[in-house]
Amino acid sequence: MDEDVAALAALLRQARRAVVFTGAGMSTESGIPDFRSPGGIWTKMMPVQFQDYIADPQARRLSWQRRFEMEDTWNAVQPNAGHHAVAELVKRGVVSHVITQNIDNLHHASGVPADRVIELHGNTSYAKCLTCEARAEIADIRRHFAREGDAPDCKFCGGILKTATISFGQAMPDAEMARAEAAALAADLCLVMGSSLVVYPAAGFPVLAKKAGARLAILNREETPQDPYADLVIHGEIGPILTAAVKAL
Repeated sequence: MDEDVAALAALLRQARRAVVFTGAGMSTESGIPDFRSPGGIWTKMMPVQFQDYIADPQARRLSWQRRFEMEDTWNAVQPNAGHHAVAELVKRGVVSHVITQNIDNLHHASGVPADRVIELHGNTSYAKCLTCEARAEIADIRRHFAREGDAPDCKFCGGILKTATISFGQAMPDAEMARAEAAALAADLCLVMGSSLVVYPAAGFPVLAKKAGARLAILNREETPQDPYADLVIHGEIGPILTAAVKAL
């Protein structure tokens, strides 16, 4: 571990515009269950497809029921040591942007400025209208659901409200994808943490950074398909290793 920490610290020390890319493994250390892994949430209940959500009121009710069942989990979790270490790297000017596949809001909660976080799969801490994109608060929707047995329509345009996340079958957000591409192309180091790197198009950004000349470091518990292309691969716990590397800078 000492050698891994030293190697990671060396890459961070040389970086001037690093990009951090995070997946679900970044947040499991905060107590958030993984979605895709064996035994994860999606092995127990299949996610609602976007087109079904749009077309079927019952699918929307089911989706909201599942979201409310997770409310205590989302409200209780806090950023872990890894999140705080990333926030420190942003604060020091080592990391320019955090590109994340996570929807848990923990990078924001750890202190990373909103304009530095690129959420490829959205954010579950609030909802948006699918027509006018107006924001709606989860607590307000839950109160309405408890009274009426259904989620309200958008109070501005009457459109369908949905958590501000990207569902299966839903198009990736153009603005966030463009921001992620620009950040990856400008990076001199891409540090991947907690991602299986199998979900595309998100997983293409570390490869894009590497092809553009950045060094690639992967810190993950398990092997990934991009390990052979990385300049550094570390298999271990994210929080302790990244914290030690930041302290060594």
